[in-house]
Order: sequence, then structure tokens, then C-alpha cells
Amino acid sequence: MIDINFDRQHLWHPYTSMLNPLPTYPVVSAHGVRLKLEDGRELIDGMSSWWSVIHGYNHPRLNAAVIGQVEKMSHVMFGGLTHAPAVELGKLLVQISPAGLEHVFFSDSGSVSIEVAIKMAFQYWLSLGMPQKNRLLSLRSGYHGDTFMAMSVCDPKTGMHNKFENILPRQFFAPAPQSPFHCDVTSTQITTELSDFRDILDKNHQHIAAVILEPIVQGAGRMFFYHPHLLREIRELCSHHGVLLIADEIATGFGRTGKLFACEHANITPDILCLGKTLTGGYMTLAATLATSDVATTLSEDGGVFMHGPTYMGNPLACAVATESIRLLIESPWEKRIKNIEDQLLAELSSATQLSSVKASRVLGAIGVLEMHKPIDIAAAQKFFVDKGVWIRPFGHIAYIMPPYCIGSTDLSCLTAALVKLASEL
Repeated sequence: MIDINFDRQHLWHPYTSMLNPLPTYPVVSAHGVRLKLEDGRELIDGMSSWWSVIHGYNHPRLNAAVIGQVEKMSHVMFGGLTHAPAVELGKLLVQISPAGLEHVFFSDSGSVSIEVAIKMAFQYWLSLGMPQKNRLLSLRSGYHGDTFMAMSVCDPKTGMHNKFENILPRQFFAPAPQSPFHCDVTSTQITTELSDFRDILDKNHQHIAAVILEPIVQGAGRMFFYHPHLLREIRELCSHHGVLLIADEIATGFGRTGKLFACEHANITPDILCLGKTLTGGYMTLAATLATSDVATTLSEDGGVFMHGPTYMGNPLACAVATESIRLLIESPWEKRIKNIEDQLLAELSSATQLSSVKASRVLGAIGVLEMHKPIDIAAAQKFFVDKGVWIRPFGHIAYIMPPYCIGSTDLSCLTAALVKLASEL
């Protein structure tokens, strides 16, 4: 038996008070799209374990990749050594990522990949003799992680890190995107919407090292999907003003939005790209920061080295399973699966817009969102969902699902029905 009392009294869970922690549900195994609880109940997973388990749990090919690698070596330092899993994963990432991203830096987690990207941007300008370019421009309602520089580019007012506002480095923030993904926009509308963004760059580009944003999908900030034309225009503005563009695809990479990478919706290449979550199919913690040759070679000029080196950088176990996960995705009919999920989400969540509790319903790829008028009681909602046989974790005003790509239509209907039912009772 899992000692749930010890867990409650001593183990810190994410975004939870130790004085009054949220209830936790003990999981003993997982297979396919189901989590098995200690009491025997099974839950259909609508979260992909925070957006990472795209192939489902206990996949035989991914299991075999881990077992095969652990019999050779589980870890070896990446300083002065290399190994086949890292090389093969690097090759794959360069091959499938937006054109021009040629250099790969491995790290431990998504937040660390953001730290790495920001450090790359700062060192790039230091190498060019422009140390004054040491600030960042981000978008309101964005989320980029929980480490310090990552927190500094999350929304300082509405984000979850506002307690640290007077401690974190001060960055520039432009208004959050407003034009939805599925709408018709004119160039005039885009110009108007980005007027504040453009004004910040016009006045401060000499101090801004990089723009950092989540392409197309603003995730944990508000689960909003914005128009590709906005991203395309931001790319052009960055190039015009001599500012690097960092794309945080930790949540959107590897097919979630219907494209392999969300940047493809706008047909742009960032200067630096951050990947994580789905990278290993949910098996191991691993992230990657990809950079263009311009970034990589410039910050390395005059004998410069990039001063970052996590102990578990390029971990062989993680790299092996990541390579197999990407191959499994590419070999699968993933585009058709995502489209089928999207169509079903559109059909089954549309009725929720008639409910008085629902402000908006949004769908893009394998992401379905109900935005409520009022904040959701997380503890009560989790119990509600568990009682319905599904695992969905809302936040703030948002109830959403991002299921594994292998989910069947019947199981997906259970998730959407539970979402709509919750909304009807709020």
C-alpha cells in the first residue's frame, strides 16, 4: 500500500501548499491511455501526463529502447565523451526541425532549456561586443517554466510567479495576442494588434537580446491559440530590429497542434528553439535547445565557449528512448490521428458554448479547451473527474484535455463528456 499519509505530510507536489495540500490519487500502473489506481479504478488520461505521453503508457517499442540501452550504459558524462544515442537523436532533431536549426544542446528539463536559450542569446550579443543587449521581450499571458530566468519572462501580473515580481530580472512585455487561430485577419489588423510590440522594439531594440514566445499556443498561461500571421510578423520584426527570436515549443513540439512544430503554421524558423515534454514520449526527463549556425558560431568566436554543462546532459537512456519515440511518431499516421482528434473535439465540445458557465471553447490539433467565467475549484474538479473515470487537471479558469495521440474515439468521448458535464454543474 502506498503510504498516502506520509505523502500528504512530507512530499511536496507541484503548485501545492504543505499546510493544505491538494488530494493525491495513488497510481500503481499505467498502460495505453489508462492509469490504474491503487483501489482498482482505472482513469482515462486526458493530460498525457502534462502533455508528454503521446504514444500512451508502457509502449513496447519504447520499453525495449530503455531496456536495450540500460544493458549497455545508463549514463556517462558528456564532457569529453560522446555516444551513439546522443548522436542519433541530434541527427533526427536537425533533420525534422525547422530549416536552419543546426546545433543541439541537451539538458535536463524544459525550464532548463529556456535558461540555456536565454544564456545563448545573451552570450551571442556579448560576443558581438554589445553587452547592453541584456534584456528580453515576452508576451503577456505567456508561461515558460519555473526556474528564475524562465519565471522572469512569464506574465508578471497574471502568471503564477507574481510573488517574485520584485526579485526577478525586469523584462519587457507586449500585450498578449488576441486574434484567434481560426479567424480571418487582414494585414491592417495584424499591424494594429502588434503596434505596442513594434513600439517596444522601436524604442528598446538596442537593449533587447531576444524575443521569447510560445508559437501559436499560449499554454499554461491561458490555453489560447493565436493567428499564424502574428507569429510571422513577429519573426520579421525581430529580423528587422536585430533581435533574436526564441521559440518555446516545449508543449507544442512533435505534432500536438497538427504540425510537427507549431512554428510550421507560420512557416518560420526561430534563431533558438526549445523542446522538452514529448521529446522522450514521457519516459525520461530530457530537453533540447536548438540554435542556428549564426548563433552557435558567433557565441563561440574568439575562443568563447558556452558555459553550461548539466551533469545528465545527453543522458544515454533518455536519448535512446527519445530517438525511438520520434521514429515511432514519424512512422505512424500521426497527422491523421491528430486531425481525427481535432474533429471529434470540435464536434463534442461545441455544445458547451451554450452553457452559462462557459466563456469560450477552443480546439487546435489534439488540444481541447473550455474557458470558464469563474475560477475552478481544482480539488473538487479532480474528484469529480476521478469519479467519472477520467484524469483531467484544470487550472484557473481553464478545463482542458491534451490526450495521447493513440486514444480511441470512445475513450475521447468519455473525456469530452466529463468536461461538458463539469461545465454544466459549475
